[in-house]
Amino acid sequence: MNAVEMKGITKQYPLVRALDQVDFVLKKGEIHSLLGENGAGKSTLMKVLYGMCKPDAGEIKVMGKTAEIKNSRQAIELGIGMVHQHFMLTPVMTVMENIIIGQEPVKGIFLDENKAREEVEALIAKYNFQISASEKVENLSVGEQQRVEILKAIYHGAEILILDEPTAVLTPQEVEELFTIMRELKKQGKSIVIITHKLKETLEIADSMSILRDGCLIESNVPVENANEDDLARMMVGRDVSLGIIRRAKDRKEACLEATGLMLHSRGKDVLKGISLTLYKGEILGLAGIEGNGQSELIDVLTGCQAPDQGTVTKEGKPLRGNARDFIEAGIGHIPEDRMTQGLILERSIADNIILGYERREKFSRKGILKKKEIDTYSARLVEDFRIKAPDADVLCNALSGGNQQKVVLARVFSEDPDALIVAHPTRGVDIGAMEYIHNRLLNLRDRGKAILLISADLDEVKCLSDRMAVLYDGQIVAEGRPEEFEDSTLGLLMTSGRQGGVK
Repeated sequence: MNAVEMKGITKQYPLVRALDQVDFVLKKGEIHSLLGENGAGKSTLMKVLYGMCKPDAGEIKVMGKTAEIKNSRQAIELGIGMVHQHFMLTPVMTVMENIIIGQEPVKGIFLDENKAREEVEALIAKYNFQISASEKVENLSVGEQQRVEILKAIYHGAEILILDEPTAVLTPQEVEELFTIMRELKKQGKSIVIITHKLKETLEIADSMSILRDGCLIESNVPVENANEDDLARMMVGRDVSLGIIRRAKDRKEACLEATGLMLHSRGKDVLKGISLTLYKGEILGLAGIEGNGQSELIDVLTGCQAPDQGTVTKEGKPLRGNARDFIEAGIGHIPEDRMTQGLILERSIADNIILGYERREKFSRKGILKKKEIDTYSARLVEDFRIKAPDADVLCNALSGGNQQKVVLARVFSEDPDALIVAHPTRGVDIGAMEYIHNRLLNLRDRGKAILLISADLDEVKCLSDRMAVLYDGQIVAEGRPEEFEDSTLGLLMTSGRQGGVK
């Protein structure tokens, strides 16, 4: 029996047809990978299934029965659960409280806490999730929080699970643990859709896959057997894609940006503990680490968003002080960690966002008045140069796919030709074609003599692009070397414990 059948699903937005007569089938007890570029329609199709988006046409069957899914509550009642890329958990609540919310067992009019704890602990034991029901979510690692989301979906009766970019911020060990959980869920009869841009992971975990391109179904229920990454990339993008090609810097030039002895106390603890690093012209320094170990604070200090308690930041020997605008004027470019909250004003146009932070430049304004004609011409050129999929630069950024939103941020920063670049998670949530494009842009900037700090949770990306690598753990740099000197397992240990083979 098929767990899900979607026939002729169509969704039209004012400027784009997101889904065009899409047929999608998920078999019972299989892991199915849904692939496609940003804007191909993957998320829209799954939002239709989960009741977050109403289709203009089409039919849905769940477990053989026709279903009209008007909202997420109805989807949950039909046994459909979705684990979003950005977790929907309340940090100050416990694991148990997050799992049972909305379906709390009661005794009379009061919560039956004992029964709730027993049910949650039984689920944790059944799937060997190794987390405590009484632990607050804010104390859990990213991988553990993801398990809470999966448990919450199962507790609410999910037989069909949709996982949206589930490995985006996980270490290699956590990815393996997630895949073990997915295989166990499959063994229990669950049906799983995984939306991912990581082709290697699709080949490792999925039974079959479907590929969307520009809202149309290109391939359906393709067995993973005998497929390879090149084939998948070609089906997704419609052309050959080159990823993983290593192009190291020819030589390391003089120092551009130096941080010495950076100390910072925040949220009641020391988050930076004497960090020193140097960015050289014509080199990419890759910084690997799990979120929450000081990356965000280090980025803030290096871009002028926050002053350190101790230590100095210098550019070509001159101290850098002041706010983010001062650092921008000094030639420091910044691709932020979260494009949606830090990189863009989503309710404003592409043109508005392309000049964001640079409005006072002479080419954009005169005596405080914006030069609209010049801005329109400039932003239209960047839309074309950076292959931003939009009819024009007047389109609001909240109407763009994640990959195209990222390209707006990149266009803004790269086009201003900074001397040093602090680049955080440049390809998170973007498709294979956009990833290739962004990688080439970064390498070309490096080859032009720019100094680049690359912060990414994607180890393949860090190892491929970096000329030199460092590992950040608990506010300290615990290892440094050339990418080829680190095995993935070693990096995973360093990122999770600060230790390599038991020795710090």
